[in-house]
Amino acid sequence: MSKEQVRFDSMYGNNFGFLGLPVSRDLTDADAVVLGIPYDMATTGRSGSRQGPQGVRSASVNLRWEYKRWPWKFDAFERINVVDYGDVDFLTGESESMIEAVVETADHILSQGKTLLSFGGDHFVTLPLLRAHAKHHGTMALVHFDAHTDTEEGNPSRYNHGAMFHFAPIEGLIDPSKSVQVGIRTEYDESKHPFSVLDARWVNDHSAEDAIAHIKARVGDAPVYLTFDIDCLDPAYAPGTGTPVVGGLTSDRALAIVRGLADLNIVGMDVVEVAPCYDHAEVTSLAAATIGLDLLYMLAHRKGG
Repeated sequence: MSKEQVRFDSMYGNNFGFLGLPVSRDLTDADAVVLGIPYDMATTGRSGSRQGPQGVRSASVNLRWEYKRWPWKFDAFERINVVDYGDVDFLTGESESMIEAVVETADHILSQGKTLLSFGGDHFVTLPLLRAHAKHHGTMALVHFDAHTDTEEGNPSRYNHGAMFHFAPIEGLIDPSKSVQVGIRTEYDESKHPFSVLDARWVNDHSAEDAIAHIKARVGDAPVYLTFDIDCLDPAYAPGTGTPVVGGLTSDRALAIVRGLADLNIVGMDVVEVAPCYDHAEVTSLAAATIGLDLLYMLAHRKGG
């Protein structure tokens, strides 16, 4: 039986890992590793994204059959080996436990030369992920898809999914002068804002190619961490999230921009803020799973045949 036939026949069976990939902590032969972070205690809107990794994995069953994914025209899994590591283990209700566990787990994976694709969880999980990646790649450029800049200052909470990218530059994890935020459509102080912003109106009024060109020019050859908050998409395409904001990107526009970044030096990536309890027909989880799959295709594209 061919590899393609096995993948098609087992589409609805044993779908425990993302895309039905093996669930394993043996990384010997892996090029990329999927990691879930079921945490949502830093959310300021509707809770529920702790079920995000489970929801994304469940929805990914709908993508298992597409072994030559449009528009890539090749099978990513003939070029790269991917395993699903499962979820980070931490004490429920203990944010410090989560932070320590994410840094330790991500560091363990990265130290073996693997590329990490993480599914949240609320967006706060990106901060410990950045800390782990910076140990291996130094200060990185950030390509950030979101409705919010997440650069809030002065919040009394130490754990806030709207403040990570205020602290990340202070910690030397990312370089705002090489970073871009895409899809923003909430208030921020432009006079003090160090990031380049392609707000949702600009992105919707311009072509995907215009956005791609801007991002590439800003980032250059720097190592890139790509983070995709699912609320970058308009709620029509992603209702299952904690802080939905109307006027966002279509899933088609977002995917076109993401795919156009395939030649960047992407060293880490995550998709966050999926809250399945507010979803309808798994459309948000499916959007996140599709973005995750395309991120893996980007890795395979850079590796070549």
